[in-house]
Amino acid sequence: MKTAHIKKHTISDIIEILGENPQYDGLYIHISKNKFKESPISYPFRSDNFTFICISNGELNIQLNLLKYSVKKNEAIVVVPNSVVQVLEISSELEIMTISFSLDFLLKNAFNKTDLDALNFLMTKNISKLILDSQEIAVVKNISHLIKTKLNDKLLFKNEIILHGFNLLMYELASIYKKQINTSEQSFSRQEELTLRFFRILEDNFKSERSVNFYADILCVTPGHLSKVLKEVAGKTASQLIDDVVIMEACILLNNPSITIAQIANELQFSDQSFFGKYFKNQIGISPSKYRNLKS
Repeated sequence: MKTAHIKKHTISDIIEILGENPQYDGLYIHISKNKFKESPISYPFRSDNFTFICISNGELNIQLNLLKYSVKKNEAIVVVPNSVVQVLEISSELEIMTISFSLDFLLKNAFNKTDLDALNFLMTKNISKLILDSQEIAVVKNISHLIKTKLNDKLLFKNEIILHGFNLLMYELASIYKKQINTSEQSFSRQEELTLRFFRILEDNFKSERSVNFYADILCVTPGHLSKVLKEVAGKTASQLIDDVVIMEACILLNNPSITIAQIANELQFSDQSFFGKYFKNQIGISPSKYRNLKS
């Protein structure tokens, strides 16, 4: 199995890739219709910010943390920081709106504790797709358009207008999310619920536990049943998904030249650097040091 180099992209990186101009420190709104023939970012990357993706027409197929989602007309999804994102396919008639903002922007511009309490839906590890009715999507689009038109204006009270508009948008999204989340969770199939539980446990334990039996025992299923369900829902077996997450993290750490390979092996709790090197080469096809040299 060959795992791609996982880059980390900030809002500034995304703006540069799309060939657009910066709008506001820590905030970026993109609205387009039939702009892309194919995805401008074809490789998996780790997001450094929150992004709310809303589809007005067409379809976006996206993979978030190894789970695949098909986001269609009048549907939306929230990408949280440190998610591994890959755009798999976009339709030619795609109409898309994205609102990206950093955690620093969110914390600086939430006016009070009530704001932060309302926005706790952004902190969930359980990525859920939202379905918006015609009125909801019209409100979200109108607020987003208003904020976007003010980003480059030189108005008196420009900052206040933008920040109040942003908070209004977040409250609207929080209201939609909280209205749907209980129903959405109840509509998961048993297989999907097991998959979500597996990913939650994997996220917390992948550095110390790479045995399928460990996860199967916690989930009270046999290793065979777990792998069968994951293969049906996520397209890979339990062992493949465990390896994917470990290698993604290893690649990210290897991109930091200040961390030695021995330190990375220790961080990922391998017995020694040699064992880590063999594991990495078995997955990637090259040694950690060669991988680092190729990416430097």
